Parts: sequence; structure tokens; C-alpha cells
Amino acid sequence: MQFNILGPMEVLHENKICTPTAPKARNTLALLLSRANQIVEIPALIDELWSDNPPRSAVTTTQTYIYQLRKMLCRVVGDEAAARLLVTQAPGYGLRVEEDRIDARVFEQLTEKGKRLLTLNRPEEAVRHLREALALWRGPALADVTTGRRLEAHVVQLEEIRLTALQLRVQADMRLGRHAELVPELRSLVAGHPLNEWFHAQLIACLRHSGRRGEALQAYQSLRRVLDDELGLQPSLPLQRLQQHLLSNSADDDVSDIDLRISA
Repeated sequence: MQFNILGPMEVLHENKICTPTAPKARNTLALLLSRANQIVEIPALIDELWSDNPPRSAVTTTQTYIYQLRKMLCRVVGDEAAARLLVTQAPGYGLRVEEDRIDARVFEQLTEKGKRLLTLNRPEEAVRHLREALALWRGPALADVTTGRRLEAHVVQLEEIRLTALQLRVQADMRLGRHAELVPELRSLVAGHPLNEWFHAQLIACLRHSGRRGEALQAYQSLRRVLDDELGLQPSLPLQRLQQHLLSNSADDDVSDIDLRISA
């Protein structure tokens, strides 16, 4: 079976969709997937399903949702396989599934591999793995699941890793000299993440490397206005130094000494 959570939840078996439809059953499955191959305690399930207002029948009702999931698995893969997938073990339940059957785990592994390759100065291979990782996303994680606080924390974590993967991929493309090609994408990223100085910095650097110094200065001024209007702040020192490089217009100037990278 294949379990996809990077977008609307999908459970697939032999290319057939068998995703649970009941909202609480979907929550239960999503939490088990977020902690795949671990035992999820019953109190954690109750907390995800009802937060601070669980009903008196919370334990029994949670067991009912587990039963619904087990019944679905039995119908799709048979009783024996279902028993191996969804296990009951004190103090709760666990989903035993291979890592490559969960899209989020595959995404994390590809991102980590891309990061290692970039550290080894192998940007072409890094780009390939990072593009493959980012292509797994079909929309916001668990887009059709009403998440409780535990799943919400997991979604936030996945989105942060997604942002890291995107930054790493941009970094790798820049090492390959694809500055002009990156400009449209970076303009879109700046529009979507107006307070993210890293994306602004890459846009400015790519414009400069593409011989578009005036547009690079305009991009800097745009960032300065946004930070001032929204936060009452000035751009960080590395960006201020980048502006000075732009203003100097010296052929000897090089932005390579300005640390615009994300931490490895």
C-alpha cells in the first residue's frame, strides 16, 4: 500500500484509492502515519482527535476508529497483511509500513540526500534529488484533514523541510550558473514569502549576475520597504553589503564573499 500525505490524504493499493472517508478515522490514520513504525499512545490519539474536550467515551470511540481502519485494511489487503500493518500493542497502536511507502518519508530522505550532495559540491546530482523530492508535493500537507494540534505540528515541520529543500535546490541551481533562469521563480517566491530575506537575497544576486543591476537595486529597495512597513526593521547586514556592491558598480566586485546561503 502507498500512503500519501503531501497534499490531500491518499491511500492507494494497486492504483486504487481506498482512503478512509470518515473525518476522525482520517485523523487517526494521519497521526499513525506521522509516527509510522512507532506505537502511538491512546492519550496522544485522544488529544489529536478532541484536544482539551474529549468525550467520556473517548477511549471506546478511539478504539472504534482503529477498528474502522483495520476493517478497511482487511478489505483491501486481507486479514493477515492488515494484522501486520496495524498492530495493537500497549499502550496504544502502531502502523508498521516500509519507509518508501509513505511519500513524506521519501521526501525527507531525498531532501537529506540532496543536501549531502550539495555539501560534497555535486550540484547537478543535488538538483536532481531535490527536484524529485519537491515534485512529491501535491498541495499543502494533509490538505483535506482537519488537523489537531499534534498533526498541525507535524504539518508545520513538513512545510519547514519543504522550504529547506526549495532553498537547497535554488542554491544548487545558482552553483550551476542558472541565474537568469531562476529570476522568474524567485520573483514568485518573493511575492509568496515577502518577509523571507533569503529569497530576496537570491533574487538580488541572480539579477546582478544576469547584468540587471538596476532591477537588483529595485528588488533591494522593495525588500527594505516591506521590512520597514511590516516589522520596523532594516535588511540584514549581508543584504546591506550586497546593496553596497550593487551601488559601487565595480567590475571587481564579487558577491561570493557575502553569505547568502542557508545553514547546511
